[in-house]
Amino acid sequence: MTDFTSVGVIGGGAWGTALAQSCARGGLAVTIQAREPEVVESINARHENEAFLPGVKLDPGVRAVAELDDLAGADFILAVPPAQHMRSVLTAFASMVREGTPIVLCSKGVERGTLKLMTEVLAEAVPQARPAVLSGPSFAADVVRGLPTAVTLACPDCDLGERLVQAVAAPTFRPYLADDLIGAEVGGAIKNVLAIACGISEGRGLGKSAHAGLITRGFAEMTRIGVALGGQAETVAGLCGLGDLVLTCSSPQSRNMSVGLALGQGLTLYQALEGKRSVAEGVDSAPAVRQLVEQLGVEAPICEAVAAILAGEIDVDQAIDGLLNRPLKTER
Repeated sequence: MTDFTSVGVIGGGAWGTALAQSCARGGLAVTIQAREPEVVESINARHENEAFLPGVKLDPGVRAVAELDDLAGADFILAVPPAQHMRSVLTAFASMVREGTPIVLCSKGVERGTLKLMTEVLAEAVPQARPAVLSGPSFAADVVRGLPTAVTLACPDCDLGERLVQAVAAPTFRPYLADDLIGAEVGGAIKNVLAIACGISEGRGLGKSAHAGLITRGFAEMTRIGVALGGQAETVAGLCGLGDLVLTCSSPQSRNMSVGLALGQGLTLYQALEGKRSVAEGVDSAPAVRQLVEQLGVEAPICEAVAAILAGEIDVDQAIDGLLNRPLKTER
C-alpha cells in the first residue's frame, strides 16, 4: 500500500491530462496546472480538455488550476511541461516545494544549451526534491481512454520507487520499477529524434525494410549514448527505451513521426509544424543530441542526420545518401 493520496500535475497538454486521468482512476486526488485559461475552464466546467484531448470525458475528480502554488500541498508531483521549458517551470515552482517532495519527470528531451537531461535540470532547479522518471511506450490518447499501457518508473530510492509505483498504477496503467534514471531518460529523449527519421523514411516511401533498419540501428545509437552517459544497457532495452522507440517510430499518431512524415513528403519544417498545438520534442532535442554525441565521442549518424536536416544544412535526399554510403562495419 502507499501513503500517497494526492498528486499535482504540472502541464495541461495531452500527456499531462492523460496522466491526471489515469491517476484519478487509480484513486488519487488530482490537481492539474495548465497555463492556458481555456484548458482550466474546460476541465473544470465540462470535464474535458477540449484543446488537447477533445471528445474524452475526464474523471470529475480531476481539478484544474492556473497557478503553480495550488500544487504545493500535493504528496508528489508529475512534471509534464515541454522539456525545453522544464527549467523555467521548475525554477518558478521551487520555493513551493517541501523538502523531500518526490517530483516525477514525465517529459523527454535534452536541454538545449546546457545539454543536460531533465534530472540534472531538476537537481539544479529544485535540489530539495527527490527525483524519479516516468517513461515508456504510451500515447496520451490511449492512456486517457484507459487502454492497457506499460511504462518504466525509475527511482534511485527503491522504497520511494515502490510507493510511487503503487500510487500511479491504475487498472490499465502498469508501471515497472527501475533504479536507473539515466537509462530511463536517454531512451525517452533519443527516441523522439529517431522517430523523425522514421517519419522521413515513410514520407519518402523507402519501404518497411528501411523502416526496420532505422529502428534497429537507431536503437544501437540510443544504447551507445545511454551507456556513455552512465546508464545501463538493460534499462535502454526495456519499456523506456526499446519499447518507446518501437511505438514512437511506428505510428503517425506520434507527433515526432508526423513531423518526419511531412519532411519526407517535401514540406518545410515550418509547414510541418504549422498549426500544431502539441510539442514535437525531437525537433528541439535534435540539435542538443548532436552536440551531446560530439561531446561524448559517440557514433550516432542517424541522430546527426536528423539534426542536420532540421537545421537546413542538408536536404532529405542528401541525408539518405550519406547514411547509405557510410563505410561498411560490423554490427554492434
